[in-house]
Amino acid sequence: MNGLELFRIAFLRVTLLDVLDIFIIGYVLYRFYLFIRGSRAAQMAVGLVLILFVSWLAHLSNMSGISWIFAKLETIWLIAFVILFQPELRRMLVYLGQSPLIRFFVKVSGSRAIDEIVRAAQELSRLRYGGLIVLVRDDSLKAIVETGIKIQAEVSAALLVSLFSPKSPLHDGAVVIENDVIVTAKCILPLTQNDRVDKRLGTRHRAAVGLSEESDAVVLVISEETGKLSIAMDERLLFDLSLDEVEGILMAALRPSLRV
Repeated sequence: MNGLELFRIAFLRVTLLDVLDIFIIGYVLYRFYLFIRGSRAAQMAVGLVLILFVSWLAHLSNMSGISWIFAKLETIWLIAFVILFQPELRRMLVYLGQSPLIRFFVKVSGSRAIDEIVRAAQELSRLRYGGLIVLVRDDSLKAIVETGIKIQAEVSAALLVSLFSPKSPLHDGAVVIENDVIVTAKCILPLTQNDRVDKRLGTRHRAAVGLSEESDAVVLVISEETGKLSIAMDERLLFDLSLDEVEGILMAALRPSLRV
């Protein structure tokens, strides 16, 4: 281990492993900051930091009462952290799973339904056909389904492309997919009322964000103007995604719900 020593600070030995350890922790914290920046999670993070700061001050000031309370809460900090930042942690895991290194060593087999959805998204993007595909998770979307036209067909790329063709009478609105089945088409989604959403976004993107604010559904958007792919989930819009990114996000978010 002495051969790994780089330098000393007073009596402390700094090794190559120490530098690597600091770099990894710094990178993880930086990526997490990028994920929560501008979201409600950022406000919660500030609150948690403030609580930890008060706890540290109470410990330095020998305030036994406050120190005792925080000591009792230490066992639940990790659980609270995971619950509060669950969407951001999930997106971070998706990001890590999409890295070329992970994909080189681990070959993830995808759901047939997800494969068909990704193929449809690729073709819709190429043709510049606008599309809005809602993928149901745990929350019921009965009220949304009732606004559309019943389809009840197995998911296929060809069917999705035909539904969103400008010549189709069902191309306006959203398609709802649940359990590998295209349930309905031409569904009406609620538009977001969030003032922080970019005003330049079109109706499809605002509708996708609106549904993500009211349910845990995942909404895939294909822009008619640019062909760019976006996903709305957990009250956020992930904009201008590649096909690989779309597939990775859908696999992480929907695999428990879809039959693999």
